[in-house]
Amino acid sequence: MIQNLIIGAGPAGLAIAGALRHAKKDFYLIEQSHHIASKWHAHYDRLHLHTIKEYAHLPFMPFPDECPTYISKSDLIAYYESYAAQWDIKPHYHTKATKISKHDNEWHVHCEDELLVAKNVIVATGINRIPNIPHWKGQELFTGEIIHASQYKNATPYHHKRVLIIGMGNTGAEIALDLAEHNVNVGISIRSKLSIVPRDLFGRPIQKTAKILDKLPFDLGAHIGNIVRRLYFGNLAKYNVPIHPEPPIKMLRETGKTPTIDLGTVARIKDGSIHIHADVSHFDKNGVYFTNGDSAGIDAVILATGYLTQLDTLIDDSKNCIDVKGEPITKCNPGNQQGLYFIGFDNYKTGGILGTLRDDSAEITRSIVATSE
Repeated sequence: MIQNLIIGAGPAGLAIAGALRHAKKDFYLIEQSHHIASKWHAHYDRLHLHTIKEYAHLPFMPFPDECPTYISKSDLIAYYESYAAQWDIKPHYHTKATKISKHDNEWHVHCEDELLVAKNVIVATGINRIPNIPHWKGQELFTGEIIHASQYKNATPYHHKRVLIIGMGNTGAEIALDLAEHNVNVGISIRSKLSIVPRDLFGRPIQKTAKILDKLPFDLGAHIGNIVRRLYFGNLAKYNVPIHPEPPIKMLRETGKTPTIDLGTVARIKDGSIHIHADVSHFDKNGVYFTNGDSAGIDAVILATGYLTQLDTLIDDSKNCIDVKGEPITKCNPGNQQGLYFIGFDNYKTGGILGTLRDDSAEITRSIVATSE
Protein backbone atom coordinates (compact mmCIF):
# COMPACT_ATOMS: atom_id res chain seq x y z
CA MET A 1 0.00 0.00 0.00
CA ILE A 2 1.18 3.51 -0.86
CA GLN A 3 1.71 5.68 2.23
CA ASN A 4 1.23 9.11 0.65
CA LEU A 5 -0.36 9.45 -2.77
CA ILE A 6 -0.22 12.93 -4.36
CA ILE A 7 -2.58 13.71 -7.26
CA GLY A 8 -1.27 16.44 -9.56
CA ALA A 9 2.26 17.63 -10.36
CA GLY A 10 1.56 21.35 -10.57
CA PRO A 11 2.95 23.84 -8.04
CA ALA A 12 0.78 22.46 -5.22
CA GLY A 13 1.79 18.87 -5.88
CA LEU A 14 5.44 19.86 -6.08
CA ALA A 15 5.16 21.83 -2.82
CA ILE A 16 3.80 18.92 -0.80
CA ALA A 17 6.23 16.51 -2.47
CA GLY A 18 9.14 18.75 -1.50
CA ALA A 19 7.84 19.11 2.06
CA LEU A 20 7.39 15.35 2.45
CA ARG A 21 10.82 14.69 1.02
CA HIS A 22 12.31 17.18 3.50
CA ALA A 23 10.50 15.31 6.31
CA LYS A 24 11.88 12.02 4.96
CA LYS A 25 8.44 10.67 4.15
CA ASP A 26 7.85 8.63 0.99
CA PHE A 27 5.28 9.63 -1.60
CA TYR A 28 3.89 8.49 -4.92
CA LEU A 29 3.00 11.34 -7.28
CA ILE A 30 0.69 10.90 -10.27
CA GLU A 31 0.16 13.38 -13.10
CA GLN A 32 -2.31 13.04 -15.96
CA SER A 33 -0.19 14.93 -18.50
CA HIS A 34 3.35 14.27 -19.72
CA HIS A 35 5.16 16.98 -17.76
CA ILE A 36 5.10 18.89 -14.48
CA ALA A 37 3.20 22.16 -14.19
CA SER A 38 1.17 21.32 -17.29
CA LYS A 39 -1.25 24.22 -16.82
CA TRP A 40 1.67 26.69 -16.81
CA HIS A 41 3.01 25.22 -20.05
CA ALA A 42 -0.41 25.90 -21.61
CA HIS A 43 -0.79 29.52 -20.47
CA TYR A 44 -0.53 32.50 -22.84
CA ASP A 45 2.95 33.62 -23.89
CA ARG A 46 3.18 37.00 -22.15
CA LEU A 47 2.20 35.70 -18.73
CA HIS A 48 4.17 36.77 -15.68
CA LEU A 49 3.23 35.94 -12.10
CA HIS A 50 1.20 38.60 -10.34
CA THR A 51 2.44 37.20 -7.05
CA ILE A 52 5.88 38.60 -6.20
CA LYS A 53 8.74 36.11 -6.08
CA GLU A 54 9.19 36.39 -2.29
CA TYR A 55 5.70 34.94 -1.81
CA ALA A 56 5.56 32.54 -4.77
CA HIS A 57 8.47 30.16 -4.27
CA LEU A 58 8.04 26.55 -3.15
CA PRO A 59 9.25 25.14 0.20
CA PHE A 60 12.98 25.25 0.93
CA MET A 61 13.96 26.74 -2.44
CA PRO A 62 13.64 30.51 -3.05
CA PHE A 63 13.88 31.89 -6.55
CA PRO A 64 17.42 32.85 -7.58
CA ASP A 65 18.41 36.42 -6.74
CA GLU A 66 18.78 37.31 -10.40
CA CYS A 67 15.09 36.58 -11.09
CA PRO A 68 12.89 39.68 -11.46
CA THR A 69 10.15 40.53 -8.96
CA TYR A 70 7.48 39.10 -11.27
CA ILE A 71 8.55 35.75 -12.72
CA SER A 72 7.90 35.03 -16.41
CA LYS A 73 6.12 31.91 -17.57
CA SER A 74 9.29 30.38 -19.05
CA ASP A 75 11.38 31.14 -15.94
CA LEU A 76 8.65 29.71 -13.72
CA ILE A 77 8.53 26.45 -15.67
CA ALA A 78 12.33 26.20 -15.49
CA TYR A 79 12.15 26.79 -11.72
CA TYR A 80 9.56 24.03 -11.26
CA GLU A 81 11.68 21.61 -13.28
CA SER A 82 14.72 22.55 -11.20
CA TYR A 83 12.70 22.07 -8.02
CA ALA A 84 11.67 18.57 -9.10
CA ALA A 85 15.30 17.71 -9.80
CA GLN A 86 16.50 19.20 -6.50
CA TRP A 87 14.05 17.15 -4.41
CA ASP A 88 14.14 14.03 -6.60
CA ILE A 89 10.47 14.33 -7.52
CA LYS A 90 9.63 11.89 -10.30
CA PRO A 91 5.93 11.90 -11.17
CA HIS A 92 4.21 8.91 -12.73
CA TYR A 93 2.98 10.57 -15.91
CA HIS A 94 -0.09 9.74 -18.02
CA THR A 95 -1.90 8.60 -14.87
CA LYS A 96 -5.27 10.26 -14.45
CA ALA A 97 -7.30 9.88 -11.27
CA THR A 98 -10.99 9.41 -12.08
CA LYS A 99 -12.46 8.60 -8.65
CA ILE A 100 -11.32 8.69 -5.02
CA SER A 101 -13.20 6.54 -2.50
CA LYS A 102 -12.73 5.39 1.10
CA HIS A 103 -12.79 1.69 1.99
CA ASP A 104 -12.35 1.00 5.69
CA ASN A 105 -9.05 2.72 6.52
CA GLU A 106 -7.76 2.78 2.93
CA TRP A 107 -8.18 5.24 0.12
CA HIS A 108 -8.79 3.81 -3.34
CA VAL A 109 -7.77 6.04 -6.23
CA HIS A 110 -9.21 4.76 -9.46
CA CYS A 111 -7.16 5.62 -12.53
CA GLU A 112 -8.00 4.88 -16.12
CA ASP A 113 -6.23 1.51 -16.14
CA GLU A 114 -5.23 0.78 -12.54
CA LEU A 115 -6.29 1.04 -8.92
CA LEU A 116 -3.97 2.69 -6.41
CA VAL A 117 -4.47 2.03 -2.70
CA ALA A 118 -3.08 4.53 -0.19
CA LYS A 119 -3.13 5.43 3.50
CA ASN A 120 -3.13 9.17 2.72
CA VAL A 121 -4.28 10.98 -0.42
CA ILE A 122 -3.24 14.56 -1.11
CA VAL A 123 -5.40 16.17 -3.80
CA ALA A 124 -3.42 18.84 -5.68
CA THR A 125 -5.55 19.10 -8.82
CA GLY A 126 -6.05 22.86 -8.37
CA ILE A 127 -8.85 25.38 -8.72
CA ASN A 128 -8.10 25.63 -12.47
CA ARG A 129 -8.85 21.99 -13.19
CA ILE A 130 -11.74 22.35 -15.65
CA PRO A 131 -12.46 25.41 -17.87
CA ASN A 132 -15.84 26.98 -17.09
CA ILE A 133 -17.66 27.37 -20.42
CA PRO A 134 -21.06 29.09 -20.16
CA HIS A 135 -23.65 28.91 -22.92
CA TRP A 136 -25.79 31.74 -24.27
CA LYS A 137 -28.93 31.73 -26.37
CA GLY A 138 -28.11 31.80 -30.09
CA GLN A 139 -24.49 30.78 -29.54
CA GLU A 140 -24.80 27.89 -31.98
CA LEU A 141 -25.73 30.37 -34.73
CA PHE A 142 -22.55 32.42 -34.31
CA THR A 143 -20.22 31.92 -37.29
CA GLY A 144 -17.11 33.26 -35.56
CA GLU A 145 -14.68 31.47 -33.28
CA ILE A 146 -15.33 30.89 -29.58
CA ILE A 147 -12.50 29.62 -27.36
CA HIS A 148 -11.80 29.50 -23.65
CA ALA A 149 -8.96 31.70 -22.42
CA SER A 150 -6.99 28.56 -21.57
CA GLN A 151 -6.51 28.11 -25.34
CA TYR A 152 -5.22 31.63 -25.99
CA LYS A 153 -1.48 31.98 -26.73
CA ASN A 154 -0.86 35.37 -28.34
CA ALA A 155 -2.35 38.05 -30.60
CA THR A 156 -1.06 36.65 -33.90
CA PRO A 157 -4.28 34.84 -34.99
CA TYR A 158 -6.41 37.92 -34.24
CA HIS A 159 -4.98 40.61 -36.47
CA HIS A 160 -7.74 42.20 -38.55
CA LYS A 161 -10.41 40.57 -36.38
CA ARG A 162 -12.95 42.05 -33.98
CA VAL A 163 -12.42 40.26 -30.66
CA LEU A 164 -14.63 40.16 -27.58
CA ILE A 165 -13.27 39.03 -24.22
CA ILE A 166 -16.01 37.85 -21.88
CA GLY A 167 -14.90 38.46 -18.30
CA MET A 168 -12.46 40.95 -16.78
CA GLY A 169 -10.64 39.01 -14.12
CA ASN A 170 -6.87 38.88 -14.27
CA THR A 171 -6.81 36.64 -17.33
CA GLY A 172 -9.39 38.60 -19.32
CA ALA A 173 -7.79 41.94 -18.50
CA GLU A 174 -4.32 40.77 -19.52
CA ILE A 175 -5.44 39.08 -22.74
CA ALA A 176 -7.31 42.26 -23.69
CA LEU A 177 -4.17 44.27 -22.98
CA ASP A 178 -2.07 41.89 -25.08
CA LEU A 179 -4.46 42.28 -28.01
CA ALA A 180 -4.67 46.07 -27.65
CA GLU A 181 -0.88 46.36 -27.58
CA HIS A 182 -0.86 44.53 -30.93
CA ASN A 183 -3.48 46.89 -32.40
CA VAL A 184 -6.27 44.33 -32.41
CA ASN A 185 -9.84 45.64 -32.23
CA VAL A 186 -10.79 44.30 -28.80
CA GLY A 187 -13.59 44.76 -26.29
CA ILE A 188 -14.39 43.33 -22.87
CA SER A 189 -17.81 42.24 -21.69
CA ILE A 190 -17.94 42.86 -17.93
CA ARG A 191 -20.19 40.39 -16.17
CA SER A 192 -20.27 41.81 -12.63
CA LYS A 193 -18.85 44.56 -10.45
CA LEU A 194 -15.07 44.50 -10.33
CA SER A 195 -12.37 44.98 -7.75
CA ILE A 196 -9.29 46.45 -9.47
CA VAL A 197 -5.94 47.30 -7.91
CA PRO A 198 -2.65 48.50 -9.44
CA ARG A 199 0.15 45.93 -9.52
CA ASP A 200 2.63 48.50 -8.18
CA LEU A 201 2.15 51.75 -6.31
CA PHE A 202 4.98 54.30 -6.19
CA GLY A 203 7.39 51.60 -7.34
CA ARG A 204 6.37 49.16 -4.58
CA PRO A 205 4.44 45.92 -5.23
CA ILE A 206 0.87 46.38 -4.03
CA GLN A 207 0.99 42.92 -2.40
CA LYS A 208 3.58 44.09 0.11
CA THR A 209 1.45 47.12 0.97
CA ALA A 210 -1.68 44.94 1.19
CA LYS A 211 -0.05 42.60 3.71
CA ILE A 212 0.76 45.57 5.95
CA LEU A 213 -2.73 47.06 5.60
CA ASP A 214 -4.35 43.69 6.30
CA LYS A 215 -2.82 43.70 9.81
CA LEU A 216 -4.46 46.98 10.82
CA PRO A 217 -7.44 46.69 13.22
CA PHE A 218 -11.12 47.47 12.55
CA ASP A 219 -10.71 46.90 8.78
CA LEU A 220 -8.84 50.21 8.68
CA GLY A 221 -6.38 48.83 6.12
CA ALA A 222 -9.20 47.76 3.82
CA HIS A 223 -10.72 51.23 3.83
CA ILE A 224 -7.34 52.90 3.27
CA GLY A 225 -6.82 50.60 0.31
CA ASN A 226 -10.20 51.57 -1.11
CA ILE A 227 -9.36 55.28 -0.87
CA VAL A 228 -5.96 54.79 -2.53
CA ARG A 229 -7.56 52.76 -5.31
CA ARG A 230 -10.08 55.53 -6.08
CA LEU A 231 -7.34 58.16 -6.11
CA TYR A 232 -5.15 56.03 -8.38
CA PHE A 233 -7.74 55.06 -11.02
CA GLY A 234 -10.22 57.92 -10.70
CA ASN A 235 -13.88 57.45 -11.52
CA LEU A 236 -14.06 54.36 -13.71
CA ALA A 237 -17.87 54.51 -13.86
CA LYS A 238 -17.63 57.09 -16.64
CA TYR A 239 -15.84 54.44 -18.72
CA ASN A 240 -18.66 51.96 -17.98
CA VAL A 241 -16.45 49.91 -15.65
CA PRO A 242 -18.57 48.95 -12.61
CA ILE A 243 -16.51 48.88 -9.40
CA HIS A 244 -17.53 46.89 -6.34
CA PRO A 245 -17.89 49.10 -3.28
CA GLU A 246 -16.27 46.57 -0.92
CA PRO A 247 -12.49 46.93 -0.40
CA PRO A 248 -10.42 44.38 -2.39
CA ILE A 249 -8.74 43.01 0.76
CA LYS A 250 -12.10 42.36 2.39
CA MET A 251 -13.53 40.68 -0.72
CA LEU A 252 -10.48 38.41 -0.98
CA ARG A 253 -10.70 37.46 2.70
CA GLU A 254 -14.44 36.76 2.65
CA THR A 255 -15.12 35.40 -0.84
CA GLY A 256 -11.77 34.26 -2.22
CA LYS A 257 -12.32 36.48 -5.24
CA THR A 258 -8.95 37.81 -6.33
CA PRO A 259 -8.94 41.47 -7.40
CA THR A 260 -8.00 42.25 -10.97
CA ILE A 261 -4.38 43.38 -10.82
CA ASP A 262 -3.98 46.10 -13.41
CA LEU A 263 -0.95 45.94 -15.71
CA GLY A 264 -2.10 48.71 -18.04
CA THR A 265 -5.57 47.58 -19.11
CA VAL A 266 -7.27 50.53 -17.39
CA ALA A 267 -5.13 53.03 -19.32
CA ARG A 268 -6.11 51.29 -22.57
CA ILE A 269 -9.78 51.49 -21.58
CA LYS A 270 -9.40 55.20 -20.89
CA ASP A 271 -7.72 55.90 -24.24
CA GLY A 272 -10.40 53.96 -26.10
CA SER A 273 -8.25 51.12 -27.45
CA ILE A 274 -10.19 48.61 -25.33
CA HIS A 275 -13.98 48.90 -25.59
CA ILE A 276 -16.19 48.11 -22.63
CA HIS A 277 -19.51 46.28 -22.98
CA ALA A 278 -22.20 45.10 -20.59
CA ASP A 279 -22.84 41.42 -19.87
CA VAL A 280 -23.76 39.23 -22.84
CA SER A 281 -27.44 38.63 -23.47
CA HIS A 282 -27.33 36.44 -26.58
CA PHE A 283 -25.57 35.74 -29.87
CA ASP A 284 -26.65 35.81 -33.46
CA LYS A 285 -24.88 34.85 -36.69
CA ASN A 286 -22.56 37.84 -36.84
CA GLY A 287 -22.21 39.15 -33.34
CA VAL A 288 -23.25 39.62 -29.76
CA TYR A 289 -26.09 41.43 -27.99
CA PHE A 290 -25.63 42.83 -24.51
CA THR A 291 -27.96 43.19 -21.55
CA ASN A 292 -28.11 46.98 -21.94
CA GLY A 293 -29.51 46.64 -25.47
CA ASP A 294 -26.27 47.34 -27.33
CA SER A 295 -24.83 44.96 -29.90
CA ALA A 296 -21.49 44.48 -31.66
CA GLY A 297 -20.24 42.71 -34.75
CA ILE A 298 -17.67 40.17 -33.55
CA ASP A 299 -15.33 37.73 -35.32
CA ALA A 300 -13.87 35.93 -32.30
CA VAL A 301 -14.84 35.45 -28.65
CA ILE A 302 -12.46 34.52 -25.84
CA LEU A 303 -14.12 33.24 -22.70
CA ALA A 304 -12.25 34.50 -19.62
CA THR A 305 -14.94 32.89 -17.51
CA GLY A 306 -12.77 31.04 -15.03
CA TYR A 307 -12.52 27.42 -14.02
CA LEU A 308 -14.21 24.75 -11.93
CA THR A 309 -12.53 22.40 -9.46
CA GLN A 310 -15.16 19.67 -10.05
CA LEU A 311 -13.94 17.92 -6.92
CA ASP A 312 -17.48 16.62 -6.45
CA THR A 313 -17.06 14.46 -9.55
CA LEU A 314 -13.65 13.22 -8.42
CA ILE A 315 -14.33 12.35 -4.78
CA ASP A 316 -16.93 9.75 -3.92
CA ASP A 317 -19.25 10.88 -1.12
CA SER A 318 -17.86 14.42 -1.36
CA LYS A 319 -20.74 16.12 0.50
CA ASN A 320 -18.88 15.99 3.82
CA CYS A 321 -15.64 17.50 2.55
CA ILE A 322 -16.60 19.88 -0.29
CA ASP A 323 -18.58 23.10 0.18
CA VAL A 324 -21.27 24.59 -2.06
CA LYS A 325 -18.62 26.43 -4.12
CA GLY A 326 -16.90 23.14 -4.91
CA GLU A 327 -13.94 23.88 -2.64
CA PRO A 328 -12.54 21.77 0.24
CA ILE A 329 -14.00 22.76 3.61
CA THR A 330 -10.54 22.36 5.15
CA LYS A 331 -7.14 21.18 3.97
CA CYS A 332 -6.63 18.35 6.48
CA ASN A 333 -9.07 15.46 7.08
CA PRO A 334 -12.23 17.36 6.01
CA GLY A 335 -15.48 16.01 7.40
CA ASN A 336 -13.49 13.56 9.53
CA GLN A 337 -12.26 11.89 6.38
CA GLN A 338 -8.98 10.75 7.91
CA GLY A 339 -6.08 10.61 5.49
CA LEU A 340 -7.59 13.01 2.92
CA TYR A 341 -5.79 16.29 2.26
CA PHE A 342 -6.12 19.22 -0.13
CA ILE A 343 -3.50 21.73 -1.25
CA GLY A 344 -3.66 24.52 -3.81
CA PHE A 345 -7.25 25.59 -3.17
CA ASP A 346 -6.84 28.43 -0.64
CA ASN A 347 -7.39 31.68 -2.52
CA TYR A 348 -8.45 33.72 0.49
CA LYS A 349 -5.13 35.33 1.43
CA THR A 350 -2.93 38.11 0.07
CA GLY A 351 -0.44 36.50 -2.31
CA GLY A 352 -2.98 34.14 -3.81
CA ILE A 353 -2.70 30.38 -3.99
CA LEU A 354 1.04 30.36 -4.70
CA GLY A 355 1.54 32.46 -1.60
CA THR A 356 -0.14 29.80 0.59
CA LEU A 357 1.67 26.68 -0.62
CA ARG A 358 4.59 26.78 1.80
CA ASP A 359 2.40 27.13 4.89
CA ASP A 360 -0.18 24.64 3.64
CA SER A 361 2.39 22.00 2.68
CA ALA A 362 4.00 22.38 6.13
CA GLU A 363 0.63 21.93 7.88
CA ILE A 364 -0.27 18.86 5.85
CA THR A 365 3.17 17.34 6.40
CA ARG A 366 2.88 17.85 10.17
CA SER A 367 -0.48 16.08 10.14
CA ILE A 368 0.90 13.17 8.12
CA VAL A 369 3.97 12.84 10.35
CA ALA A 370 1.78 12.92 13.48
CA THR A 371 -0.43 10.09 12.24
CA SER A 372 2.52 7.95 11.17
CA GLU A 373 4.20 7.99 14.59
